[in-house]
Amino acid sequence: MKIVRNAVICCLIALCLFVNLGCGKKADENKPISEVKAEAEKMDTDGLRAMAMAYKDAIAAKSGDLEKLTAKLKDIPVTEMLGAEAKSLKADMENLEKSVSALKERFEVYYQKLKDAGGDISGLQL
Repeated sequence: MKIVRNAVICCLIALCLFVNLGCGKKADENKPISEVKAEAEKMDTDGLRAMAMAYKDAIAAKSGDLEKLTAKLKDIPVTEMLGAEAKSLKADMENLEKSVSALKERFEVYYQKLKDAGGDISGLQL
């Protein structure tokens, strides 16, 4: 029984390492647009699609977070809209909106390059 447990733990650790390594393509909202454009110029259609998909997924995740904050803000009574909690939520929402905007801008670079290259853009529309 102890051997099975240890084997399962080792497998789980290995799985976590593989998941964290992934394909190495991650959406970075802080990467300068000029660098994004330069990278996109060097990529093939598979790479462009992978990056566009990574940005699309990041946009979807942040949009979900934004919706949750919006719902929380709606639950705050009108009399407390100027309170610390409401101000904090509004600041978080502004930061998320800026982040989503930056991600969309970078997504658009990869998307347009993929489109221009004649690659498969199905499923990439925002």
